[in-house]
Amino acid sequence: MARVMVFNSVTLDGYFTDPNGDMSWAHKNDPEWNEFTAGNAKGESILAFGRKTYEMMAGFWPSPQAAQSFPQVAAAMNQQSKLVFSRTLDKASWNNTRLVKSDPAGEVRKLKAGAGPDIVILGSGTIVAQLTQEGLIDEYQVIVNPVVIGKGRTMFDGVSRKVNLKLVNERRFKNGNVLLTYEAQ
Repeated sequence: MARVMVFNSVTLDGYFTDPNGDMSWAHKNDPEWNEFTAGNAKGESILAFGRKTYEMMAGFWPSPQAAQSFPQVAAAMNQQSKLVFSRTLDKASWNNTRLVKSDPAGEVRKLKAGAGPDIVILGSGTIVAQLTQEGLIDEYQVIVNPVVIGKGRTMFDGVSRKVNLKLVNERRFKNGNVLLTYEAQ
């Protein structure tokens, strides 16, 4: 049975983007962090995105700049299977991407019921909130960044039910980031 995981960076005050969708505060470039992200990108999972995150990722990872700056991560991002959930996109042209035009929860239920690979959601707060509301996320990997931005969007806008989580792992990085891994109860 496939698992659904979220991997997102948040500010200390709980936002994953500022009000304009910017998350440049989350981009760190140091050896320990780069090694972690390169190792994390080696999985055989399906990457899942909402439209905004997909457009941002598809605009960067296939670029020469990404290949030069982050060769291992770029290669993995471009090779892995990807889903983009969008009612407004007409096509998804990034390598190995399948467009899902409706019912993200229904599509994820089908994938979870199969023997396929795990699904990892990157960014995509609207998708995270929808799937959290439906009880479809198994694990949340949250990188807390040592920055306060005052206002923005949370990953859980629109979630109206209580979601109990259990802390199963934590890791501190020299750059001040802290990875907290929670399993849904």
